[in-house]
Amino acid sequence: MQTWQLQEAKSHLSEVVRLCIQQGPQVLTVRGKEEAVLLSKKDYERLIGVKLNLFEFMRQSPLKGFEIHCGRDQSKNRDVNL
Repeated sequence: MQTWQLQEAKSHLSEVVRLCIQQGPQVLTVRGKEEAVLLSKKDYERLIGVKLNLFEFMRQSPLKGFEIHCGRDQSKNRDVNL
């Protein structure tokens, strides 16, 4: 990880972002103290774990291709105790 002073990172933001994407996280310092890390979106998503919507979750399921039978009672009436 490369370290950047905040002022330097501000003036070279495009370069810092490019290096972040190509080489990995970049550390930002404030008054000589490491305070922040700049991550690429890809690294960030890997770190937090991207939450899939239901459709994507089902598409990636290891059960893909297995037939699931969900039966339902088709009768018109049922007994209800009041």
